[in-house]
Amino acid sequence: MYAIDTNLKFLEFVSEGARKKGLDNVETILATGDRLNLPEKSIDLVFMRNVTHHIPNRVEYFRNLRNAMKPAGRIAIIEYKQGGRFSFRGFFGHYIKKEIIVEEMAEAGYQLVEDFDFLPEQSFTIYRKK
Repeated sequence: MYAIDTNLKFLEFVSEGARKKGLDNVETILATGDRLNLPEKSIDLVFMRNVTHHIPNRVEYFRNLRNAMKPAGRIAIIEYKQGGRFSFRGFFGHYIKKEIIVEEMAEAGYQLVEDFDFLPEQSFTIYRKK
């Protein structure tokens, strides 16, 4: 299992938590720029929760991720919905409309396979490579 972040302190937190729980299959990777430094065809599932809006060039990011995905690999994206203009999400832009995520993922070479609507403040979509 890979834990990837651009913040070394977050990765240290994950490593320490995994060690305390006796998990020896968690490998942390410091992401730099658009490169994730993952082995080719090594990923079954990418799970992203409320972080997609922080990625500056999402189409390029997800294109780069394709090489690390196994043929049947999936990407699950949970992302904030817009919210009111005086909400934290609305005021600071911490959201992406689901339609934009779907469009960008298609442009990056992915197909929407599932779309859940049970989260009141977030969209939840799952993709696979085309």
